[in-house]
Amino acid sequence: MSELALQAEKLDAADDLAPLRNRFVLDDVVYLDGNSLGALPAHVPDRVADVVRRQWGELRIRSWDESGWWTAPERIGDRIAPLVGAAAGQIVVGDSTSVNVFKALVAAVRMSDETRTETRTKTRTEPRTEILVDATTFPTDGYIAESAARMTGRTLRAVTPSEVPAALSDRTAAVLLNHVDYRTGRLNDLPSLTAAIHEAGALSVWDLCHSAGALEVGLDRHGVDLAVGCTYKYLNGGPGSPAYLYVRRDLQSRFDSPLPGWNSHTDPFGMSPSYTPAPGALRGRVGTPDILSMLALEAALEIWDDVSVSAVRTKSLALTDFFLRCVRAYTEPGRVESVTPERHEERGSQIALRCPDAGEVMRRLITRGVVGDFRHPDILRFGFTPLYVTFGDAERAARILSEELA
Repeated sequence: MSELALQAEKLDAADDLAPLRNRFVLDDVVYLDGNSLGALPAHVPDRVADVVRRQWGELRIRSWDESGWWTAPERIGDRIAPLVGAAAGQIVVGDSTSVNVFKALVAAVRMSDETRTETRTKTRTEPRTEILVDATTFPTDGYIAESAARMTGRTLRAVTPSEVPAALSDRTAAVLLNHVDYRTGRLNDLPSLTAAIHEAGALSVWDLCHSAGALEVGLDRHGVDLAVGCTYKYLNGGPGSPAYLYVRRDLQSRFDSPLPGWNSHTDPFGMSPSYTPAPGALRGRVGTPDILSMLALEAALEIWDDVSVSAVRTKSLALTDFFLRCVRAYTEPGRVESVTPERHEERGSQIALRCPDAGEVMRRLITRGVVGDFRHPDILRFGFTPLYVTFGDAERAARILSEELA
């Protein structure tokens, strides 16, 4: 056994989060794709069976009240809230990430129109004419931002996160950014960028898809205006599980959703022909909740009971550090290049390695029981979910990777 394999055993033996692995459905595959689809928590199938057989099959429509279906979006939102550093009453669950990005960005632009005293130095009454979007964003966010700009009559400008402070001006209405870059794993500086956006009098919209459940976010602490995220990655909610929308409490009375639906009406069963929005984060609801996947997510979130996000972040950094160390020890110099930042302050919970034949290499890795993913044109992406990935997994993945690269 190699020195690194022995060290992995010692690290796993000292890992306080190690017992959580037994609460997931896993086999002998090294699963490093939880940043695309989280593993299945072992108790979820029985919970979903109860929803189908008893709640739907026996109680039927009574379950909207008796089983709490109607209040699920905000109840589950309150379970997600501490994982992203938010107090209760600010997150509603439902719809996809893309739909929630659209709601948040359009609402942010509309709120910027309402704001008159917008900076510390001057008062402005003219509409703000520009939306900034992360140029490195996941493509859908860019598509949504372009549509939102057309819909609101704004100009869209794509800039990298590092360029945002210089790009901000009194023309900026809203800024849409990713907390962690999906391709490289770079962690963007949410506190300082949010502060810069506010200094310019604009509103911030953050995409948390690759950070929630892997690291501390601090939405309330850093004054984030709006945020969205998916639940099927580090939160392990299952394929296509509903996303969530965060609306900071003091903005909720001004949140003007571009998708008003009967579920966000103040009197949804009044069937009024005119729309009056519900108070609070409920304004983020649209139509009938997708109950089956929503309640599967609620069950999956029980994994987080008594789990510290800080402890998860500590293990995440240790895992990614150890994986990089193993890759460098086992692999011929220059064969791969890490595009994930070395500094912990700039790293999410994944490692992205560049190599010319990345697609073929990943195909071979998967056949050998190491599951990561490939991002065009030359990126091998490995996600580290601290709840169930071990240091032994990291060492084994690096060793098999080196064999395939050779």
